Amino acid sequence: MAKTIRQVTFELLRQLGITTIFGNPGSTEETFLKDFPKDFRYIQTLQEASAVGAADGYAQATRKPALVNVHTSAGLCNAMSNILTASMNKTPLIITAGNQTREMLLMEPWLTNVEPAELPKPWVKWSYEPVRAEDVPAAFMRAYAMAMQPPTGPVFLSIPLDDWDKPALGEPVARSLAGRVGPDPKRLAEFADLLSKAKNPALIYGAAIARGDGWKQAVALAEKLNAKVWAAPASERPPFPETHPLYAGGLPFAIGPLAKKLEGHDVAIVIGAPVFRYYPYVEGQYIPDGLRLLHISDDPAETGRAPVGDSMLCDAVLALEALETLVQARSATCEVCRQPHCMAPHAAAPAAAPGKVMTALELFKTLRECTPAEAVLVEESPSNLGELHTAWPVERPDSFYTFASGSLGWNLPASVGIALAERDSGRNRPVVAIIGDGSMQYSVQGLWTAAQQGLPILFVIPRNGEYAILKSFAVLEETPGVPGLDLPGLDTVAIAKGYGCEAIRVETVDEVRKVCAEAFKRSGPTLIEVPIVPTIPPLL
Repeated sequence: MAKTIRQVTFELLRQLGITTIFGNPGSTEETFLKDFPKDFRYIQTLQEASAVGAADGYAQATRKPALVNVHTSAGLCNAMSNILTASMNKTPLIITAGNQTREMLLMEPWLTNVEPAELPKPWVKWSYEPVRAEDVPAAFMRAYAMAMQPPTGPVFLSIPLDDWDKPALGEPVARSLAGRVGPDPKRLAEFADLLSKAKNPALIYGAAIARGDGWKQAVALAEKLNAKVWAAPASERPPFPETHPLYAGGLPFAIGPLAKKLEGHDVAIVIGAPVFRYYPYVEGQYIPDGLRLLHISDDPAETGRAPVGDSMLCDAVLALEALETLVQARSATCEVCRQPHCMAPHAAAPAAAPGKVMTALELFKTLRECTPAEAVLVEESPSNLGELHTAWPVERPDSFYTFASGSLGWNLPASVGIALAERDSGRNRPVVAIIGDGSMQYSVQGLWTAAQQGLPILFVIPRNGEYAILKSFAVLEETPGVPGLDLPGLDTVAIAKGYGCEAIRVETVDEVRKVCAEAFKRSGPTLIEVPIVPTIPPLL
């Protein structure tokens, strides 16, 4: 008797090492999940954006692709904000959704994904609904290949619900593939020569170095060149140890201020990041006069849209290794003035006078003091980035995660996926997720999954009662009187308890220390809400 499409697909997934599925089940997905195999694991979330966020965190922390199952057109729409983030994070995800029965697709019944290949664009690398049921296993293999090849990223498959019980054509065909792109030798030699002859070179490192586990190689090149190291603007992963003597900090994410930071350098090379990631428009030159800009990325879209600079397609870590062997060592002393807010795009807000309510800086310094050195930090508190990075410099690889997109709602479920990966890998590092009281409302249901999985995450909610970062933009954009920037009446502690978490509101340094000590002994999640002094941070 022929195997079914479902049986062959699950066999393929086993061969590819994908046995964890993140999802929120729907009627059009139940035929896929029917008789769920005992050697697979289903991580249930309460909303599709949380499923994608958790899968993204898991994939990044394991450096393996993850599988997400969402509900036809409605669930895919729910998931779009975090699909956008996964795309910009360059996270390899295979996102699947059911569709209505093939016999009814022409009539477009309720919940039909009318144009399944178009709906998730442009935030997936490849999007497809198989023409025949028999093509489903091969479509999964192609999806895996597309997600894993550089630049890595999410892909999407739509599967009509009646495909799964149909007979397959044969056994699954699994393929292997390489996921790294090597350098052009001639171009590489040119770049190495320019760096060797530079009087004052600068290295601008991006998140691709962290994704490729390349801190060691990044340090080796910097030390051989004795060159100042900047983090690319708004990096989602730190590319370099922030306490290293050559580390200067993160570049601003605006045109004019960024160029000003690079004044005095004659050659700068961007490795593993776009040229450049900007947000508020501040006019000026892209780079200062007299600077030659070089650019290395494995993403042709990044090299194509760069407004200045000479580019080369290459894996970031391979480029670091190759350049380190070719450049001439420099003995000239490199003077580095490290900005206190490290990779944050803006400095801390002006210090508030001492009072009964903690400042953000006081809170974050306390957390760093009473948190294990090896802890993993996940951040989504845009108003307090300067304070957080001042108090908590990142010194270890794979110990800090945030979102590349700026789309709120990723970090809470991502912390769930990261904590799950810590448990699965045996590293068992504690996870601390610092999320603003406004930000956490975008994916608050992720708390339930953390509780159900018994994950030791400490959720810290600095409560300022406002969208302070938007008030900063109101200053920059000269837009007074904007409504909806205050957040009265939120009870985060009650919400967290309702989802099954230990939760408490604390107000003093001693209370924070006490709760942290208890949280890191607990097998499940803990949430603390901490009132902080509201401040309007500088954007640049």
